[in-house]
Amino acid sequence: MVTTSEIPAPADAVELLLERFSSVKANAAELLVDCHDSSSAAFVTVDDLEQRPVVVSYGELRDRSMRLAQLLTDMGVRRGDTVAVLMGKRVELPVALAAILRIGAVYLPLFTAFAAPAIESRLRAASARIVITEPSQAEKLDSIAGIETLVVGAEFDARVAAAQPLESAASVGGGGTILLLFTSGTTGAPKGVPVPLRALAAFACYMIYGLDVREDDVFWNAADPGWAYGLYYGILGPMAIGRPNILFNSGFSPETTVTVIRKLGVTNFAAAPTVYRALSAAPGIGGVSLRRASSAGEPLTPEIAEWAPSALGTEVRDHYGQTELGMVINNHWHDDLRLPAVNGSMGQPMPGFTCGIVGGQIAVDTAQSSLMWFTDYHKDARTAGSRFTADKRWYLTGDTGHVDAAGHFHFGGRDDDVIIMAGYRIGPLDVESVLITHPDVADVAVVGQPDELRGEVVAAFVVLKAGQVGTEELSGELQQLVKTQYAAHAYPRVVHFVDELPRTASGKVQRYLLKGRG
Repeated sequence: MVTTSEIPAPADAVELLLERFSSVKANAAELLVDCHDSSSAAFVTVDDLEQRPVVVSYGELRDRSMRLAQLLTDMGVRRGDTVAVLMGKRVELPVALAAILRIGAVYLPLFTAFAAPAIESRLRAASARIVITEPSQAEKLDSIAGIETLVVGAEFDARVAAAQPLESAASVGGGGTILLLFTSGTTGAPKGVPVPLRALAAFACYMIYGLDVREDDVFWNAADPGWAYGLYYGILGPMAIGRPNILFNSGFSPETTVTVIRKLGVTNFAAAPTVYRALSAAPGIGGVSLRRASSAGEPLTPEIAEWAPSALGTEVRDHYGQTELGMVINNHWHDDLRLPAVNGSMGQPMPGFTCGIVGGQIAVDTAQSSLMWFTDYHKDARTAGSRFTADKRWYLTGDTGHVDAAGHFHFGGRDDDVIIMAGYRIGPLDVESVLITHPDVADVAVVGQPDELRGEVVAAFVVLKAGQVGTEELSGELQQLVKTQYAAHAYPRVVHFVDELPRTASGKVQRYLLKGRG
């Protein structure tokens, strides 16, 4: 078992984690469930704020997953098969994950906000024929031919309880695939990312050094486990280091989020930037005392940095990663690595990763990054090959950025999103970070649109706060704001006032959908 109290200096910690999770005999069920004290908490579930939270122990997780593994085996699931899970943050989700891994099968997460076509496309791409789901989601699967479902509930519980525990767990080794996770598709069609067991070493490293989850913390990663950040660091990461996470199975609102933090005494909180934006915009939200607060998914906007210390009791630290990498560059919280956060920076590389700038892109040095685990997309070697330099030395993230004199990395934007206007390279984030400071602006996205003279010009899509109206005068104010607060050449030549921005299900702006709008 790896616990935070056993972790030595960063360099030695990386070796310890690699030794544990990269062995040719590595067994995911053993490493995530069976090695932990059966009486210790694995997850804390909250379905109703009026009721007491339910603590799920590792012993319970082990027994239920062993029985579900046998049930899945009886249904014909074998090592290497893919089993999908479509459900919210309920205890059956980690039970299903552990059961699938016991067989040596592959876990395919499906986001509950997906409609049937999005679900079917992922099931077909992954060749999955069994889906474990919940009653509220089961109807989406009715029209998908060739799919067998297990729906959690009383009948499901009875079948699992009646099954004999599957005593032996498959060892797939550090290189064996345990997850197949599809990207969110910010710049095109989603791509399948096979995640090997050895990736758990990188996930555990982030839990320790990026988030600084300690044994006395009450940890809550509020991200959805249908996506990388919630699955990697709300389910797998906590299990890898034996620390419980809170599973709040209810819809998001700023008020309920603060209620959970207060009621359960949360000290270490992680969420997407959209959560912090919603919290900061809600009246009366504050008076919270967190020890650590972390954000990932998109860069934080300046007003969050100003709002957080008084409202949450701590600053919010920005972290950077991808589905293909996990988190790799962070404003680390751990005492051994914590530095003063630099405005607009995502921090410095995590132990086990060496990063740089190659061709204007943020890149990972594969030869010097022992925790690097991505090698290929699912059935798409050609696309994967384009993510690496010709000599395979560097993995190219597709995100532009730069490194300042102190070694802090700064995000510029998706390489596909960088605006080249009359030879100038303009990062959308730089312009967005200025526009969002206007008191009338609630949300904003910046893209490049074709221009006969300049090649491209900056176009801003602006969502206004309630009660505000888009006018030519306001457009002029926004343009002048960028001229004075960022750069005269980078102001938006066109300002579109819109009701909402197109986002992926995980909350990322789909700028490519905006580029074709007039």
